[in-house]
Amino acid sequence: MPNPITIPKSSLDFLVQLKTNNNKPWFEANKSQYLTELNHIETFAGALLHELSKTDVLETASGKKSVYRIYRDIRFAKDKTPFKTFWGGSYTRATAARRGGYYFHLEKGNSFFAGGFWGPNAADLKRIRNEFAHDSEPFRKILQSKSFISNFGTLQGEQLKTAPKGFDTNHEAIDLLRYKQFLVIKRFTDEEVLSPLFLEKALDAFQNMRPFFDYMSEVLTTDINGASIL
Repeated sequence: MPNPITIPKSSLDFLVQLKTNNNKPWFEANKSQYLTELNHIETFAGALLHELSKTDVLETASGKKSVYRIYRDIRFAKDKTPFKTFWGGSYTRATAARRGGYYFHLEKGNSFFAGGFWGPNAADLKRIRNEFAHDSEPFRKILQSKSFISNFGTLQGEQLKTAPKGFDTNHEAIDLLRYKQFLVIKRFTDEEVLSPLFLEKALDAFQNMRPFFDYMSEVLTTDINGASIL
């Protein structure tokens, strides 16, 4: 990737200042700086979207569309601070045939790129569990691959403490059947985020999610016999 687009240090530093001054008067007084840093993030997100679109089909229209609003919804929250203290955004895969989504989170000391299924509905969760119960080996091969382990370590997500309803606690796939979420997370240091190579590293992280996405997409678009349900 020639002339890589980078994340400037000022974009992370602004968040540190915002965390210390998380109130509307300070934000309004520093609105011009916020807009400058937001433009950096949107430009980076747009460049990443462009590169990712070469190997996947995405519904997200632009980098600007991918970045989340910095304003928090505090209507039902105990924390009434008005602003998020991170840059976040996501890309949506196109059509019902492509399941899973890409997410990025940029924050000093806590930057990561993630993907997967944060809140699968009951039908999807049942279908995934039925597949694991039927044959968990294809999924285990993905989780045990060198690329998966080197990028993401292990599968992440909330798990039940016992077996889900309808499944034996002694089932050979009980470790997978307990999952309620299916997430993969790649963490980055501040040095990596600010590096000229970060766009390339971020793209690589997302591309390494594809075997996981492709497996889940196949499961969630077919019945237990492998016939399409689309």
